[in-house]
Amino acid sequence: MSVLTLAVLIIAIALVFDYINGFHDAANSIATIVATRVLTPFQAVLWAAFFNFFAAFIFGTAVAKTVGKGFVDLGLVTPYVIMAGLLGAIAWDLITWWLGLPTSSSHALIGGYAGAAMARVGLLRGFGHSLEALNVSSTGEWPFTLKMIIGAPLIGLISAYTLMVLVYWLFRNSTPSRMDKYFRKFQLVSAAAFSLAHGSNDAQKTAGIITGVLYTSQYLTAFEVPKWVLLISYSAIALGTMSGGWRIVRTMGGRLTRLKPRSGFCAETGAAASVLLSTYLGTPVSTTHAIAGAIAGVGSIQRMKAVRWGIATNIVWAWVLTIPAAATIAWLSYFALHFTIVK
Repeated sequence: MSVLTLAVLIIAIALVFDYINGFHDAANSIATIVATRVLTPFQAVLWAAFFNFFAAFIFGTAVAKTVGKGFVDLGLVTPYVIMAGLLGAIAWDLITWWLGLPTSSSHALIGGYAGAAMARVGLLRGFGHSLEALNVSSTGEWPFTLKMIIGAPLIGLISAYTLMVLVYWLFRNSTPSRMDKYFRKFQLVSAAAFSLAHGSNDAQKTAGIITGVLYTSQYLTAFEVPKWVLLISYSAIALGTMSGGWRIVRTMGGRLTRLKPRSGFCAETGAAASVLLSTYLGTPVSTTHAIAGAIAGVGSIQRMKAVRWGIATNIVWAWVLTIPAAATIAWLSYFALHFTIVK
């Protein structure tokens, strides 16, 4: 297989992942606004997809560069490592989508990338040296990213809880029905903000992987993200969002806690703040973690029992398993590629 053909194939697989990311994480963008019946599902996915794509014209490429070269030793990366990493991420996304679990596509991608790189190093140097593929030093991206597995939902939870307290204080003389009359309109803004945040962080991850393909294939002399890569990455995630992802919408929008327009507004705004902060810092973060934490935050303001903690526990277990599960699938995928194609 020629270098060009291989690069085109891997870029196509990366865009498939981006598309799956869109419909897998569409629930994050639209679950609250659908659950509160501010928009119909069809209207909601169009609204979210537009702002997913619009983010391409606002944000830079810091997250893309972090994903592309911040987690593994770029000198050890080959196009086949990237291909195997993408296959691991896609497989885990499809498994959790089928189960209706709102897991992190971001962490699936990071885990897959790491697992494939470790498999290559294991074959080259022995499996005892596999961890040498990872940038695990204090200057690498792993320490902060792993902390944000806990940090993102906590920031979302605290932000949303604080906003709910503020909303109840500002509207203390209003009836709930009057509050929701206003917040049905406000929620259009908060849903747009969260979709913008989703696009700003998640599409850049795929852009970073595609840039890695171009760099390792020697079509780029420096790890800089081309404009066309950004545009196709944002387009793919927007198209994926338009495809829905209704299994996860049900879990996020109705099963975790009951939502009203006022609580939906606070959840989306709190989660958007968490994700946009991470984008500003150039850190890939899970929009799923952020919105799930925010929904739990607005639910717990009424009473702790308002949140279905059993479902929340299942979601957390899926979060914990995502990186190692995607890494394992990618590890196996690299071996399959190595013994069938690479040789």
